[in-house]
Amino acid sequence: MKRLIALTMLLLLLCGCAHVISEKSRALADRELTFVTLLAAPDAAVGKYIILGGLVAGVRNSAEGGQLEVIQTPLAGNGLPEDVSRSKGRFLAESPGFLDGAKYSPGRAVTLLGHVKGKTTRQLDGYDYTYPVVTIKEIYAWKYRDGKGYPPLPAGFDAYDDPYYHGYGVTPPTWFQRPTGPAVKGWQ
Repeated sequence: MKRLIALTMLLLLLCGCAHVISEKSRALADRELTFVTLLAAPDAAVGKYIILGGLVAGVRNSAEGGQLEVIQTPLAGNGLPEDVSRSKGRFLAESPGFLDGAKYSPGRAVTLLGHVKGKTTRQLDGYDYTYPVVTIKEIYAWKYRDGKGYPPLPAGFDAYDDPYYHGYGVTPPTWFQRPTGPAVKGWQ
């Protein structure tokens, strides 16, 4: 019985760490190709697949398809984009179809498998910036915009008041909520 419980716990732990890009797609990715090498020589990587992620800076749609401008960030083991301050640059991710601006709004964390297409140069804040360009094969938009995959805290609630709150959309009980309003004194 103890062995069954331990096995169940192990399986639950492994499921929680699953990557958001399918195993079949991850098998296509060139493990040697990093964003830094792609940025340095996009033309040398044409035709290869790469797993990238970051925060959406903008979305454009035209008759030819959609395009995301993404601020690259390192990825965690499950594909979650991490700290944007560690970004090495930006890239463009293209799709032959429409990319909904509501789903891929600025600040939204995304992880994708892309086929390297080459590079393009555009103006970015008054400078010529060379973007690596990838065609999206598979993309995952993280549920929440904070880049951590957690929902925003409910109004009047402070996560530090609840050591068990993990941010999974559960409304905390009223006794964990910090009182609000002018009548409440002593709460900072």
